[in-house]
Amino acid sequence: MKIGIVGCAGRMGQMLVQEVLRTEGCELAGGTEQPGNPSLGKDVAGLSGADLAGVLITDDAEALIAGSDAVIDFTQPDATITHAQMAAGSGTIHVIGTTGLNGVQQDVLRKAAESTALIQAANMSVGINLLIGLTRQAAAVLGDDYDIEIVEMHHRYKVDAPSGTALALGQAAADGRNVDLDAVSQRVRDGITGPRKTGDIGFATLRGGDVVGDHTVILAGAGERIEISHKAGSREVFARGAARAALWAEGKAPGLYSMRDVLGFE
Repeated sequence: MKIGIVGCAGRMGQMLVQEVLRTEGCELAGGTEQPGNPSLGKDVAGLSGADLAGVLITDDAEALIAGSDAVIDFTQPDATITHAQMAAGSGTIHVIGTTGLNGVQQDVLRKAAESTALIQAANMSVGINLLIGLTRQAAAVLGDDYDIEIVEMHHRYKVDAPSGTALALGQAAADGRNVDLDAVSQRVRDGITGPRKTGDIGFATLRGGDVVGDHTVILAGAGERIEISHKAGSREVFARGAARAALWAEGKAPGLYSMRDVLGFE
């Protein structure tokens, strides 16, 4: 399967390149970066010190997408929706790990998914998707007697907060309780806030160092507390999940899929 990587020069992009190169059944179709990026014209695998792949980095995302069976995209929201429209035009599978998309951008993805298979996930790791399922189940069983708080920490360079994974965990908790997350989400506490409102789902965001991604769901009741955590030690877990998603999508009908679909979770 010919797989292209858009945004291939960054840390996550290089991890994706290496994962595609070592995954059986995958062939690296190429990689792109933005115009003016100093990596343009360099070997797509050489930036990380690995063996050269014999494929040079270009700034022509449309050509890469059209010439690939699937493209993996961990870029930025504006770039991702442009790539989605290109993928829809060429029928290329689009695997999306980009977070921070707004409602209008999500509508663009849904429209693109009418023409090709899109797999979108806030987090591609198997462990996180299991945590999402456990969170939904725990929230349904325990109900409002247990206060839910979601704590996440990432490296100092992450630009969006809360993380897409934290929001996915919050959505899972809200689904378990059959409530609208926007109506119960509490993302900021500062000063004299008063007592905690029953049923709220709280978020706490930490940033620092080189933390790949830590997420903990806390369900705090009277006399006991349940904590479910996932800690990513390497971006490799995200890259591995993305390659798995691309291979899974081969031959699938157009539609917007999730990692739950890829992993076969109920």
